[in-house]
Amino acid sequence: MSNSAGAVIRRGPIVASLLIAAFVAILSQTLLNVALPSIMKDLNVEANTAQWLSTGYMLVNGVLIPISAYLIERFTTRKLFITAVSLFTAGTLISALATSFEILLTGRIVQAAGAGILMPLMSIVFLTIFPIEQRGKAMGMMGLAMIFAPAVGPTLSGWVVEHHSWRVLFYIVLPISLFGLIFGAISMKNVTRNAKSNLDYLGVVLSTLGFGGLLYGFSDAGSDGWDSATVIASLIVGCLSLILFVWREMTVAKPILEMRVFKYSMYSLTTVINVIITMAMFSGMILLPIYLQQIQGFSPLKSGLLLLPGAILMGIMSPITGIIFDKVGARWLSVVGLIITVFTTYEFSHLTSDTTYMHMLLMYSLRMFGMSMLMMPIQTAGMNQLPQRLNAHGSAMSQTLRNVAGALGTAFLVTIMSNKTASQVKHLVAQNGIDPSDKTKMAGVVHEATIYGINHSFVVATWMSVVALILAFFIRKVKPHEEPVKEPA
Repeated sequence: MSNSAGAVIRRGPIVASLLIAAFVAILSQTLLNVALPSIMKDLNVEANTAQWLSTGYMLVNGVLIPISAYLIERFTTRKLFITAVSLFTAGTLISALATSFEILLTGRIVQAAGAGILMPLMSIVFLTIFPIEQRGKAMGMMGLAMIFAPAVGPTLSGWVVEHHSWRVLFYIVLPISLFGLIFGAISMKNVTRNAKSNLDYLGVVLSTLGFGGLLYGFSDAGSDGWDSATVIASLIVGCLSLILFVWREMTVAKPILEMRVFKYSMYSLTTVINVIITMAMFSGMILLPIYLQQIQGFSPLKSGLLLLPGAILMGIMSPITGIIFDKVGARWLSVVGLIITVFTTYEFSHLTSDTTYMHMLLMYSLRMFGMSMLMMPIQTAGMNQLPQRLNAHGSAMSQTLRNVAGALGTAFLVTIMSNKTASQVKHLVAQNGIDPSDKTKMAGVVHEATIYGINHSFVVATWMSVVALILAFFIRKVKPHEEPVKEPA
C-alpha cells in the first residue's frame, strides 16, 4: 500500500492538480466541434471523416478506461498521474504541428490515451480521500471540471477559428497542460493501494474490436448507407466481439471490466440512465454548431457564444446539485432534470431557417440547466451502493460506458442526420421536378433537407430522454456499503 496508515494527506493540492488536468482533458474533447468546418476546409476532408477527431478521441478514451482499473492497482497514483498528463501534453503538441489530417488524428489519439487514464484516476482518488457523507460535494467539484470545460470549449474555439488558425486551439491548451504536469508532479501523493496483477490481453483486444467495430459502423453509415458491406461487417464484428468480451470478463479470474458490479441494482439502473443522457447530450453539442454555421450562416464565434450561457449555468449548478444530492438523494433531482431535458430536446426538433437566435439560446441554456441535475448525482447514487473494493471497477465501468455512449451517440445521430438529409434531397428533387444541375435551386433544396435531417436527429434524442425519464422514477436511496474510511486531516 502506497500510503501509510498514519500519513496525513493534504486534500487541497491533490484535488487542485487533478481538476487542472481533467479540465484540459475534457476541454479538448469538445474544443474541435465548432472548429470542424475550418479543419474540413483546411485539410480537405468531409464531415464524416472530420467527426473522427471527436469520435476517435472518445473511442480511445472508452477503450483505455477499462484498462485503468488494472493500471490503478498496478502503479502508484503519482506515477500514473504524471504518465497520463505527459501523454496528453505530447498529443497536444503533435496536433498543433500537424500538417495532414492523419497526423492531426494521431495527435488526438495520443491526447485521448492520456485522458483515458486520467479521468478514472480522478474518480478513484476522490472516492478514496473523501468520506461517504462528503462524496456528493466532492463529486460536485469534479462535475465542475467535467461540465465547465465543455462549456468554454465551443466559445473559445469559435473566437480562435474566426481570428486565427485552428492550430492556435492546441497552443492554448499546451501551457495549461504543462502547468498541470509540473504542479501535479510536485503536489500529487500516492493514495491508492497497489497490488501485483496481470492484464487480460484477450479482453483488451475484444473490447477494442467490439467498441471500435460498432463506432466505425455507425459513423461510416453516414456516408455509405446502412446497407453498405463495410458497415454491416463492422457492426457484426463489433457485436460478436462485445458478446465474447462480456463472456470472457465473466469467466476470467482478473477481468479488466468487472461485470459483477451489475449485481447491484441501483448501480445498474443509474449506469443505463447515464448512458442514455450522454448520447442525448452530445447530440446537441455536435448538431447545433452544424445548424448554426451551415443553415443560419453564423460565424464560429457566434455559434460558440450560443452554447456559453448554458455551459456556465451547468458549471455553477454542479456543486449546488452535489450539495442538494447529499440532502435529498438522486431521484427527484433527476426526474426534474429529465423533464426539462425532454421538453428542450423536443423544442430543438422544430428548427426552421427562421428560428431566432434568442429562442435557441434560451432553449439550450434551459437544456443544460436540466442536464446539470443529472450526470454527477445519478452516477454518485449508483457508486454509493458499491462496496469500496469495487469502487475502481464501478468507476471504470460507468466512465467506459459513458465515453462509448458519447462516441456512439454522436456517430449515430450525425449518421441519422446525414441519411435523412440525403433522402429528403432526393424526395424534394423528385417532388418539385428540380434539375440537379441547377446549382441555385439545389442549394435551396440542400438547405431545407439539412434542417429536416437535424430535426429528425433531435426527435430521436427526445425519445431517448423520455426513456431515461421513465427509468428515473425507479431510482431510490440505497444504504451505502459502509467501509471504514481513513479521514484525512
